Amino acid sequence: MTRNDALHGKSVISKAVSVLEAFTPATPRLSLKQLAVTTGLPQSTAHRLASELVAWGGLEKVDGGGYQIGLRLWEIGALAVRGESVREIALPFMHDLFDAAQENVQLAILDGTQAVYIERVTGPGAVPTVPSPGGRVPLHATGVGKVLLAYGSDDLLAAVLAKELTPYTAHTIVVPGHLRRALTKVRRDGVAFANQEMSLGSVSVASPLLSEGSAIAALEVVVGADRSDLRRLATAVQATANSVSRILQQARGGDDRSQPAGPSQDR
Repeated sequence: MTRNDALHGKSVISKAVSVLEAFTPATPRLSLKQLAVTTGLPQSTAHRLASELVAWGGLEKVDGGGYQIGLRLWEIGALAVRGESVREIALPFMHDLFDAAQENVQLAILDGTQAVYIERVTGPGAVPTVPSPGGRVPLHATGVGKVLLAYGSDDLLAAVLAKELTPYTAHTIVVPGHLRRALTKVRRDGVAFANQEMSLGSVSVASPLLSEGSAIAALEVVVGADRSDLRRLATAVQATANSVSRILQQARGGDDRSQPAGPSQDR
C-alpha cells in the first residue's frame, strides 16, 4: 500500500486525531509544515483540519505562526473520572511526603502499556523531571512503571515484552529475563527502584496504591542519583502508599489486605 492509499483510507476523525497527537511535551508548538510532516498529511489537509480545530477550540494559533493545544481540550480532559478519586485521596499524603523528601512526588496510573502521570507535587529544589501531569512513560524503565507492571496481569507483561525494550540509558533493563526477575523482587518487597534507567542523574522510588490486592496507581519520589538514603526514602514512600491504600480500601467498602512487605535492601 502506498502512502497516498493509506492516507485515503483514513477517516476524517482519525486524521484529526493524528493532528492532535502530533503535539507532545517535546513539541508543544508546531508550524503547519511540521504538522504535515509529522502526520503524513498533505499540507492542504493539515491546514484545513487545523483551522477547524482552531474554530472549535482544540488548537490555538501562536504568535509568529503555528499552533498549540487549545483550552477546549483541557476542559474536556478535566471531565475524565478515571484516577480522579485516587488523586483526591492521595494528594494530601503527597504533600506530606514532599515536605519530608523535598523532591518530586508523582502519582501515575496504567493506560495500555504505559504509565500516565496524573499528579505531581514539586518545588524549586527538586530534581528536574521531563514528564508532567498527563505525560506518559514506559513501564520497564520507571519506578511507577515497574510497580504497575509487577502488579499487572500476565497479558500486560506479555504485551510489553512483545516489543523490544527501549534502552533509554546504559542502565535501562532491556533483557526480558532480567526484567522478570526485577518485577518478582518488586512484588516481594512492595517497592520498585529505577536507577538512572529513564534519565541519567535521577533515581525513582515507587510503591503501589492497592485496592483488593490490585495496584490501581503507583506513587513515587524522584531524587538525585547521588542520594545515599534510598532505604529511608523507600520506607517513607511505602508507608505513604500504604496509608493511601487503606483509605482507598475503606472508600470501596473493603477491608485492608494484601499490603506489601518492606524493602529488603538499598539499590
